[in-house]
Amino acid sequence: MVLKIRLRQQGRTNRQTYRLVVTDIRNPRDGKYLEMIGWYNPFSNKEMNSEVDVERITYWVGQGAQITPSAQSLISRVAPDLMKGIYAKEHAQRVKKTAKRRALKKAAK
Repeated sequence: MVLKIRLRQQGRTNRQTYRLVVTDIRNPRDGKYLEMIGWYNPFSNKEMNSEVDVERITYWVGQGAQITPSAQSLISRVAPDLMKGIYAKEHAQRVKKTAKRRALKKAAK
């Protein structure tokens, strides 16, 4: 089961609000979801127009969930430290894979 963290559209026409949810990739945009981990209201006049649960996001990313670009921009605005940590982990994994690939190439020669 491939999991995604993405925005789910709510509300009425021309007045949408969004929920940040964890869902299976095969479910439709507004379909069922496993857990709601935040929300975003673009029409709110208040400074606090969004909220995310950082602990749950780190849990789901640890379980292998992927973050969509729109959800990623929302999370980076609300919790920039979390996204920096995720980027650092991904970069470390890429460096490790590259080093392993280079070692295999040298061993083959």
